[in-house]
Amino acid sequence: MKRVLLLIGLVALGLALAQKPKVVIGTGSTGGVFFYYGTALADILNKAGVAEAQPVQTGGSYDNLQLLRDRTGGGTYYCALSTTDSAYVAYTGEEPRFKDRPAKGQRILFYMYPSFIHIVTTEKSGIKVVQDLKGKRVSTGQPGSSTENLALLVLQGAGVKPESFAKRERLPVAEGAKALAEGTLDAFFWVGGVPTSSIVELSQTLTRKGDRVYLIPVDPKSTTAQVVMKRFPGLVDSYTVPKSVYNTRTDVPGLATGNIMVCPESLPAEAAYGIIKAVFENLDTLRTAVAAAKDTSLEATARLYGKLPIPFHPGAERYLKEKGLIK
Repeated sequence: MKRVLLLIGLVALGLALAQKPKVVIGTGSTGGVFFYYGTALADILNKAGVAEAQPVQTGGSYDNLQLLRDRTGGGTYYCALSTTDSAYVAYTGEEPRFKDRPAKGQRILFYMYPSFIHIVTTEKSGIKVVQDLKGKRVSTGQPGSSTENLALLVLQGAGVKPESFAKRERLPVAEGAKALAEGTLDAFFWVGGVPTSSIVELSQTLTRKGDRVYLIPVDPKSTTAQVVMKRFPGLVDSYTVPKSVYNTRTDVPGLATGNIMVCPESLPAEAAYGIIKAVFENLDTLRTAVAAAKDTSLEATARLYGKLPIPFHPGAERYLKEKGLIK
């Protein structure tokens, strides 16, 4: 009888293991918050036993959404960390890479944190406003990234054409920060969480050299800001970076887009429920691992409900309803 019960137990255990979904989390480039956030997320899901999770380094939002659309299948689900503006244009097909095949299969799991549109230079560069970038060596972010798209939108709003740069680079954040520190670049754009480790390190490097990080401010009431906000109504908000974050001389006003985790519609509801539950039951662990996760909350997730054309995953809806945050 004991042997029979043991066998039944082993079979049940085997079935439980077999049913654990394989989840691949698309993150971002090293030095950016997505990379660290996705890695911490996978660790939480693996330890909670709700999924067999694996983070993958990518070029960011659009790469992640393409993986979700093209690679999900055969029992493997590609989930994406994405800015809200990227998820929106991928879903509607307004983004060229999704024009013929929009990423209609994405479903929102939860809100992560705001990503600030950093326009990074140094005090000694003499660059004070966006218009001062003319004639300078500037990186607008990786090709086709959310950073690049928003950088071009900011430049358009400020009446600055990339052709007016002395040199245009298209670097990930870590490479942009390194080039700025070495003096081979005058400024770079980066859309990412606050703080971004590469910019914190840059600030320390510049301090040792007797210089300082300067973030180009964007007044939320300016034409520049209005152009960006009009393009993504309700998805881009004003945001101020406190001077203590990157050791800037003053607090810096600017714009931020939101970040969300989206999973395929085909991810079983039970698995999606298990994932969001594990994340919010281990929020302290996530916040210890990633400073930007201080803004990850169920309340912020609930505020996003119905704000985007992208539906929430039924598993996430169930969890939010249980917590009394949505009806």
